[in-house]
Amino acid sequence: MKKTIIAMLLCAASLSLATVAAAVDYEIDTKGMHAFIEFKIKHLGYSWLLGRFNRFKGDFSYDAGNPEKNHVQVNIDIASLDSNHAERDKHLRSARFFDVKNYPQASFMSTSWEDRGNGKAVLKGDLTLRGITRNISIDVTDVGNGPDPWGGYRRGFEGRTVLKLSDWKMKEAKILGPAAEEIHVYLSIEGIRK
Repeated sequence: MKKTIIAMLLCAASLSLATVAAAVDYEIDTKGMHAFIEFKIKHLGYSWLLGRFNRFKGDFSYDAGNPEKNHVQVNIDIASLDSNHAERDKHLRSARFFDVKNYPQASFMSTSWEDRGNGKAVLKGDLTLRGITRNISIDVTDVGNGPDPWGGYRRGFEGRTVLKLSDWKMKEAKILGPAAEEIHVYLSIEGIRK
């Protein structure tokens, strides 16, 4: 009897350790258009110019009990930039801004996740843009998670950060004045469990 109880306790302990120790991997749902990278920047200090990147891919690992195991990786097709105006998009893709010809891809690789409680966190990582890599911070909010109607499981987050154009040597930053130096980035990310 004692051997049976001990065996059952060991089995239960190993199962609970397995569930606690493993982060869950998700693929960002860009195929279903449930993920967005959007930006806004002031135009001459008088209004906001809005845009987004239509093509990107990535994945993330999430472990609520062990946030130090959380990891995010994203690659962005810079040529997919879309500000709803063809001539402006051509200008933004030029060497004066994103320089798509020489730097067609941008990437983000996380370096840390700091849980702030109440579904809030700070995600830090290396953003490579125009061949320049800088460590940035993104304020993250847990939107929710659960099963989907197709038998899968999903988890969603939103994030916000502010970048400085001059940090990536975008020449227009000085021409457009100090109000155009900051670009506000908004992320809405929904992942499908792998």
